[in-house]
Amino acid sequence: MSAGTAAAVLDPGVVARVRDRLLAGAAGPTGPGGDPALTERVAVAARAEGLVLGAPGLLRLVDAVRAELTGCGRLQPLVEAPGTTDVLVNGGGRVWVDDGGGLRAAATALSGEEEVRELAVRLAATAGRRLDDASPWVDARLPDGTRLHAVLPPLTPEGTHLSLRVPARRRWSLTQLEAAGSVPAAWGPLLRAVVAGRLSYLVSGGTGTGKTTLLQALLGEVDGRERLVLVEDAGELRPDHPHVVRLEARHGNVEGRGAVGLDVLVRQALRMRPDRLVVGECRGAEVLELLAALNTGHAGSAGTLHANSAADVVARVHALAAAVGAPAAAVDAQLLAGVDVVLHTGRAGGARALLEVAVLEDAGTGAGRGARAVPALTRRPDEDGGDAWRTGPGWPRLAARLPAAVTGPLAAGRGRA
Repeated sequence: MSAGTAAAVLDPGVVARVRDRLLAGAAGPTGPGGDPALTERVAVAARAEGLVLGAPGLLRLVDAVRAELTGCGRLQPLVEAPGTTDVLVNGGGRVWVDDGGGLRAAATALSGEEEVRELAVRLAATAGRRLDDASPWVDARLPDGTRLHAVLPPLTPEGTHLSLRVPARRRWSLTQLEAAGSVPAAWGPLLRAVVAGRLSYLVSGGTGTGKTTLLQALLGEVDGRERLVLVEDAGELRPDHPHVVRLEARHGNVEGRGAVGLDVLVRQALRMRPDRLVVGECRGAEVLELLAALNTGHAGSAGTLHANSAADVVARVHALAAAVGAPAAAVDAQLLAGVDVVLHTGRAGGARALLEVAVLEDAGTGAGRGARAVPALTRRPDEDGGDAWRTGPGWPRLAARLPAAVTGPLAAGRGRA
C-alpha cells in the first residue's frame, strides 16, 4: 500500500496501526518527544505496513504517532494552535474550539464513540487517573498543564464527552492587555495603582472570560521584592515575577483518599511568609480562608471566582460560605473589611475584556441588607455603538483610596475605551 500523500499519511487507520506496532515492540520502544530514534522506529513500522514515504510524509507521520502516544491524538494540532483556550469534544466526535473569539465548530472531527472514549481513557491514564465504568468521570491535569475533564456513558447518553482547558502559552502583561483592548487604556494607571497601593481585590467573571489572564497580568505588576504564594486547583497562573511559590490541590485516589483541598493549602500558605496570597479560583471553603487572610495583615492579596456580574459577587461568596455553615453577617463583615476592589471580566464583541471595576460598601442594617458591590467604572457600548466607559456611584470611594494623579484623568466621568 502506498501512502505518499499527506491525506494517506494522516489517515487515522494508518496512524493507529503504526502506533500499535510501536506499542507492541515491533519497532522497538519509543523515545521521548523529539528523539531522533523515534523517527527511525516510525519509519521501520511504516515500512512494515507497506508505506512508502518521502521525508515530509514521514515527519508528518512521526508527529501524528507521537500525538497518539503522548499527546491528544488528532486534537493535538488544535491544542497547540496559538490562542487556543478550550477544545471540546461532544458525544459522537464533534469538536469545538475556542481560540479567543468564542466557541466555533472545528474542521477536525473524531470518528465516533470508540475513538473519543479511547482518547479520554488514555489521557486520564497519562494524568495518573482512572476512567472506566466504575469511575465514569475524571478531572485531572495533563503533564503539559492542560486540564482534562471527561465523562463516560451512561452519564452522557450521546457518548463520551471530553473537555480540554489549554493553559495560556503567552504571558500577557497589563500593557499588552491595554494594547489589545481587553483593558481600557485609561484604566491601566488605576489598576497599577491598585496593585502598588496594596488594595486587595477579587477578579470575577464567567468561564473563559479572562479572569486568570487579568490576574496574572496584575501579579506581574507587583514589586519584585515581594513574595507571591499562589494556591490553585490546577496550576494556570504563571506571572512574570521573580519570587513566586506555587501550591496545587491534590485529588483523591480511586477510593477517594489522599485529597488535599484548597482550604488546607491556603492555611499552609499563610505559614510560608507570603507578602501577597493569591487563590487561583475560589469554589468552596477556601473562600473563607482567603477572607481570613485578607483580614489578618495580608493586604494586596487576590483571588478569582465565578460570578455573572460584579453585583453578584457578594451573593456568590455567601453561597460558597453557606456550604460550610458560615453565617452571612460574618461573611459580610469579612468582605467589607478585607476586599477593596472587584474587577469583573466578560465578553465584549466576543473578546475577553475587563468590563467593570466595583467597590464594596455596607448597605446598612435590616433584612436583606449587608455588603454590596457598587460600580465605580463601567464599560458599556455608547450611543454610537462604540466602546465607552463611565464612572458610577462607587467612584468617589475608590478615588479616595488612590493617588490624585491617577484618578484625576478619570474624574470627567466618561471616556472612550
